[in-house]
Amino acid sequence: MNNVIARTINLEKTYSPGEHNEVKALKGVTTEFQAGEFVAVIGPSGSGKSTFMHLLGALDQPTAGDVEIAGKSLTKLKDNDRADLRAKELGFIFQGFNLLSTLTALENVVLAGDYAGLPAKESEERAKELLKEVGLSERFDHTPAELSGGEQQRVAIARSLMNDGRLILADEPTGELDTKN
Repeated sequence: MNNVIARTINLEKTYSPGEHNEVKALKGVTTEFQAGEFVAVIGPSGSGKSTFMHLLGALDQPTAGDVEIAGKSLTKLKDNDRADLRAKELGFIFQGFNLLSTLTALENVVLAGDYAGLPAKESEERAKELLKEVGLSERFDHTPAELSGGEQQRVAIARSLMNDGRLILADEPTGELDTKN
């Protein structure tokens, strides 16, 4: 049974930071990701891993080729439709966590539910359950500044699971975690 949730087709990304500088971050990448599959993209710094993640996550547009998520071509979607797809189909764990500093741990996770269109009560209940699952039941009301790096990372992990997306994209998701977590 074919359970492809994402694919890239001849994906290319070229950056032109200066008049005579051209950097080909990706060249002709074709791949498929199946439901339930765990895939690690590894390589040295500057090899295009983050670029690949940003393209797969509909955060950037390729120079050539295409990305399909749940059968939808990202290059053919309008900006609002790509944003909607990100909110409902994808979860992100960024290397820098990207938590909003003025929001509590709970509010940071609930926000992902708001973007996905979940009802407020359901969103809060799910956020609490996810924070409990990552061991932060005593930290709901703490802002990122009041959390350790590992705790912030676990908030980011809970947030990435909030919309029950088909694809979770993680950039060094365990870098701040201790062996227990």
